[in-house]
Amino acid sequence: MASLNVYSALVVLFLTCGAAMATKENDQIIKDNNCETKMGLPCVLEAFTSIFETGTISSKCCGELVGLGKVCHSALVKRTLENPLFKDLSPARIIAKSIQTWNNCLALIDSPSPSA
Repeated sequence: MASLNVYSALVVLFLTCGAAMATKENDQIIKDNNCETKMGLPCVLEAFTSIFETGTISSKCCGELVGLGKVCHSALVKRTLENPLFKDLSPARIIAKSIQTWNNCLALIDSPSPSA
């Protein structure tokens, strides 16, 4: 019985340390790359809505998102998922929507303009 309690304590400790390390890693990526200064607030809100809620992102904001870079985009999404306010969301679903939004924006930015 005592070994079960020790094992449980080790599992909790490992999970807690892993989450703290992930948070610190994302925070460091965000800080090192100045991620929080690369998009305007209106586009941040559009991107957030398209990933964490139901919404679309304009081509203007897609340009800002792609300009932000994939590393910053991923770190910001992961850090947001670590926030207790979003604990009821499915991380797998949010990551999938994040990738979908990124890919859609990348395709939109890379496609030639029809008004050429």
